Amino acid sequence: MSSSILVVTIVVVILALGFDFINGFHDTANSIATSVSTRVLTPKQAIMMSAFLNFVGAFISTKVAKTVGSDIVDPSLIPQTVVLAALVAAIIWNLVTWYFAIPSSSSHALIGGLIGSAIVFKASFAVVNWHNVLFKVVLWLFLSPVIGFVIGYIFMTLLNWILRKAKPHQVTKSFSKLQILSAALMAFNHGGNDAQKSMGIITAALLSGGLITTFHVPFWVKAGCATAMAIGTSVGGWKIIKTMGVNMAKLAPVNGFAAETSAAAVIFSATMLNAPVSTTHIISGSIMGVGASKRFSSVRWSLAQNIMWTWVITIPICAALGGIAIFIIKLI
Repeated sequence: MSSSILVVTIVVVILALGFDFINGFHDTANSIATSVSTRVLTPKQAIMMSAFLNFVGAFISTKVAKTVGSDIVDPSLIPQTVVLAALVAAIIWNLVTWYFAIPSSSSHALIGGLIGSAIVFKASFAVVNWHNVLFKVVLWLFLSPVIGFVIGYIFMTLLNWILRKAKPHQVTKSFSKLQILSAALMAFNHGGNDAQKSMGIITAALLSGGLITTFHVPFWVKAGCATAMAIGTSVGGWKIIKTMGVNMAKLAPVNGFAAETSAAAVIFSATMLNAPVSTTHIISGSIMGVGASKRFSSVRWSLAQNIMWTWVITIPICAALGGIAIFIIKLI
């Protein structure tokens, strides 16, 4: 193994762990925004619980890692620098959207960066497996928030009917406890899907550099990505927590429970189907669905519209950033 391959591998690992750290504090809101906004948990309690369960959840599977690391672009067709450029693009987009408090998708940022950098490096669109992009990424890009919305709407409507004769203070007291469980499920499933994205990228770099011969995620990669995400989560992304938990719709503990439980179910299903979904899209859709079940005017649709536009442009913008990054790397 040449020294240049070793150096690039180390840089890729560092950037991937950095991406996971940023993903952690960028997506903290996915797991705890509703719990914090309904005052079921203090911010410190919510973040510590989320960090721990993100760490544990990261070990449940590596199927999503394979989708990201080998099913979008074949690692044997690209050098490690393409992976490096993809990470740079995703990190830039994550920081920009975090600064403006926009709950965007870290997953789609990474995939977009990988697509763009691979196309520019090979000067060919054929390097990308467009079938997998369409059915494992783009399809879920549009379906997952819709499914989250529908399930959140139906689940909250069902709860409203079941609890129609209960006293409001009793409902609040009971669901204040149940929401801790739903937040825990959300955090666990977030770790189970999101941490695998970086695992896949690092493994792709190892395979591309000839450090491994088949696509399998080494234990040290799992542990490193899980730890980086947990530490990032412990920092907390307060701007996005406010956007999702307070500004999007007014939530009570029963609403938070419905949104988190619905989102956790959708994310778990996607993980079992090997789909690298956006936990941000799903929980946002669930919150909108829960809010709309009371009345559609309960949701701040102008804010929701801005968020949805961000979802649509994330992959194209990150593809462009990835292309620019690999072009600069090639010049260097």
